[in-house]
Amino acid sequence: MRSFVCYFFTIFAISLTFSQTNPSQYQELNYRMIGPFRAGRTVGAVGVPTQPNVFYIGVNNGGVWKTDDYGRTWNPIFDEAPTGSIGDLAVSPSNPNIIYVGTGEGMHRPDLSVGDGMFKSIDGGKNWQHIGLGDVQQVGRVIIHPTNPDIVFVAGMGHPYGANTERGVFKSIDGGETWKKALYINAQTGAIQVALDPNNSQIVFATLWEHQEGPWENAKFSGTNSGLYKSTDGGETWKKITKGLPGASDGLGRVWVTTALSNSQRMYAMVSARNNSGIYKSDDAGESWNLIHTNRRLLGRDIQVHPNNENVVFIANVASYRSDDGGKTWTSIKGAPGGDDYQRLWINPLQPDIRLFSADQGAVITVNGGKTWSSWYNQPTSQLYHVATDNQYPYWVYGGQQESGAIAVASRSNGGQISFREFIGVGADEYAYVAPDPKDPNIIYGGRVTRFDKRTGQNQFVGPEVLRSGKVRFLRTMPLMFHPLDDNMLLFGTNVVWKTLDGGQNWQQISPDLTKKNPEVPKSVGNYTTDAHKKMPQRAIVYALAPSTIDKNIIWAGTDDGLVHITTNGGTTWKNVTPPTLTSWDKISQIDAGHFNKGTAYIAVNAIRKDDMKPHVYKTHDFGETWTKIVSGMNPSGPVNTVREDYKQEGLLFAGTEREVYFSNNDGASWESLRLNMPASSIRDLVIHQNDLVIGTHGRSIWILDDFSPLRELTKLQSQNNYLFQPSDAIRVRHNVFTDTPLPPEEPTAQNPPDGALIDYYLGKAVNKVQLNILDQKNQLVSTFSSDDVAEEIDSTTMRHPTYWARPEQKLSTQEGHQRFVWNLRYQSPRGAQRSYGIAAVQYNTPSGPVGPFVAPGTYKVQLIVNGATTERSITVKLDPRSQIGSEAVDLQTQLSLLCYDNYNKLQTIRESIDNKIATQSLNKNSQVALNNFRGNGKPRSISFFYGSIQASDLEDETLVGLQSKLLYLIEVLQSADTMPTVKTTEAVNVLDARVKELLNRWKKIAK
Repeated sequence: MRSFVCYFFTIFAISLTFSQTNPSQYQELNYRMIGPFRAGRTVGAVGVPTQPNVFYIGVNNGGVWKTDDYGRTWNPIFDEAPTGSIGDLAVSPSNPNIIYVGTGEGMHRPDLSVGDGMFKSIDGGKNWQHIGLGDVQQVGRVIIHPTNPDIVFVAGMGHPYGANTERGVFKSIDGGETWKKALYINAQTGAIQVALDPNNSQIVFATLWEHQEGPWENAKFSGTNSGLYKSTDGGETWKKITKGLPGASDGLGRVWVTTALSNSQRMYAMVSARNNSGIYKSDDAGESWNLIHTNRRLLGRDIQVHPNNENVVFIANVASYRSDDGGKTWTSIKGAPGGDDYQRLWINPLQPDIRLFSADQGAVITVNGGKTWSSWYNQPTSQLYHVATDNQYPYWVYGGQQESGAIAVASRSNGGQISFREFIGVGADEYAYVAPDPKDPNIIYGGRVTRFDKRTGQNQFVGPEVLRSGKVRFLRTMPLMFHPLDDNMLLFGTNVVWKTLDGGQNWQQISPDLTKKNPEVPKSVGNYTTDAHKKMPQRAIVYALAPSTIDKNIIWAGTDDGLVHITTNGGTTWKNVTPPTLTSWDKISQIDAGHFNKGTAYIAVNAIRKDDMKPHVYKTHDFGETWTKIVSGMNPSGPVNTVREDYKQEGLLFAGTEREVYFSNNDGASWESLRLNMPASSIRDLVIHQNDLVIGTHGRSIWILDDFSPLRELTKLQSQNNYLFQPSDAIRVRHNVFTDTPLPPEEPTAQNPPDGALIDYYLGKAVNKVQLNILDQKNQLVSTFSSDDVAEEIDSTTMRHPTYWARPEQKLSTQEGHQRFVWNLRYQSPRGAQRSYGIAAVQYNTPSGPVGPFVAPGTYKVQLIVNGATTERSITVKLDPRSQIGSEAVDLQTQLSLLCYDNYNKLQTIRESIDNKIATQSLNKNSQVALNNFRGNGKPRSISFFYGSIQASDLEDETLVGLQSKLLYLIEVLQSADTMPTVKTTEAVNVLDARVKELLNRWKKIAK
């Protein structure tokens, strides 16, 4: 368990003043990540020269990851931090246990997240401490002195959407305890790079960039203060380098520089400018420069020199490039036609064939100079924009993934875990909303608009305009969704609202342009405001749509320039109901129409593009006539992207911010963190699918909170000492139906949801004993569990495989707070059997077998007994919805399975009696031999029908153990699928039933 120390911001101590709940009341709720495993944008990238197998990467909104096996596997090491947005990271060359991380993705783009300054670890990433620069928001580069890890330089980019003074180049000489602003121009100019001469650490280069992102899509502003600076006294004094480089009059922008390790006089620079952009070279340690190449494809994000050859140069851009002649000619060495978008290059100075490249697709490593590379399909750092679910079982989750197009991932696999088998592309673009057809999950709509058919893989454009009229505005992300009250109505937002009732064959515009006619320029634009901005034409779109779940004619619409409208007549007329506190370019990120009141709506407002990091959520219960801001309890530095109301419990809300998930059980009067085990990331969307909360992050893929239903009962829990929550309906589903060998543990996989019923209970204080009973409709005991149960022992000395495949045995907890127990919907495991693990194993999650038969579909009683006091609830068990079995077949399957199960238990009772006799009584040799012959050797074991079979035996050759093994085999045959038992299976059950009766009669005679 990593610890995290943070002592600088009061914003990380979320106010609990208005708390209505105690986190212990839902402490056992846990998210599970389901992928995708295709990585997202990764900027920070560094290796350890003396440990060539070890690398670290910093992912935009994905935290920090480490590999110690050359990229075969990656593990997160920053998950307890309050932010997941990473700009850069550095490992001390003299002490690799010391790592500095600069948060806030180190680039300007239309969609970004900020960070919380600098963090440090002195134990290789096990523990972290915040070390200041909290308002720098974005870090472009971090550099550590080669022999003194206390000397650190940071390129602070500053606020991406506004002016601030905590920017420029910072230096610390005490390991981050204090920081000195070493190079600073003004509140608009930040530093994007700082670099040391590899042969003389007193020589420091820094590049400053005056640039600001704007409040509307693709708005960006630049000034005249960008440039390259050099220090020869360790950053105490600086001079601007201008000789041979473009200047302010040329529109100088970003500059990236690198120095050759083999010759510090040789330097290269990538220079972006309006005039004279290109690759530059210096042969006098950066004092003067010459333009050597003007191909704009080379103007990217990083440039590096081979450690042993000053003429071999590498560039990261849409592809990665290499020059072997000092920059005169270039060859693309890695990259796809669509663009991998490389961000950072690291070359091991001791073994230059070992290289780490980071890109918008993740990080890859080569150990042979680029001949082959590791995968970026093993880093679950996908950046989702929105998520949606379909109506099939198990349900699939859909969304647009940055750099990877629209994707779909199953929420559950048939193979015991989610892997590459459960991941597909669904035809739409990377920024897309995705809308699965509620009538047919094979049909997927997305983007601007496309119609994808899973069965054929074919994709059709069905948008409202093919020949553009010029009147309709499209941006990157536009809302697309089916109306919850009309499975045929697909709604789409541009600058107007559209609907189609026939899958895009015909479209009807149902609104006028709902954006501002003359949006005012926000104050955050500051010095960059021009007269043209004040007169600019409409450029916003409808960014959020929310059709009512109560009234088909009610639709809410929100724009990215700060307006909210409602129609109550299906789009015939619209009314502006914008909250009066909203101003121009307050982006309405999402609207959720109320599930219990027609006039209710909740809106999430993200104002990050106006340099406003505060949360903004509003609610109305009167069709927008009045609005109430509801953010109490939220981190005051965390813009909100999404808000949803639960469809079952009125007043239960969920929200996703740039940091974490929150919930409120009092209609937003106060909010509680629901981050739980999820790392900090930008929560872009969340949806409620039945009892699950599905989360789309912009940097850590998709997460699911399985069965959050206990949150619906928290208001009932306040006065209770011990409490049994109402269990949700449970579905009979098999853990793993695969019959082949497992995926290697190194392959990236995600968890399936638990197999069975989730039974939640709350203990007001620690108790001595807890018991859980499951009873059928006749009040007959089906299964019982106790906190006193002895855990199944695993003898690793007799196992033929490692223990890491085994699922840890769960136990009823007696500790204070919320507890969760999984009942597998089966009768108790056959006692006395040889326990083993199936061939299709899942690492850390393979249950031992044999298991008892499934209970029949129906209603069961759950009894919670705490220190002798009993509480009861009912639970409904259902068949797998994919099953085609009828009730008659279910009855027969259950009857035959229980007959075998009961017969097994009868024989087990006899076997235990025999074992007791032999152990406790003085028997003569003949009696002992007779008993052992009747008993049989060892323990009964289950035989897989894939690889084994059972045979009929003569009565005199039948033993208890042998017959028990045959019964276990038949139970497996009967329980393997929801189907009518075959005639031969039924015959086999009857034959063995007769044989059991014969053995019982024999035992009566022996026992006399």
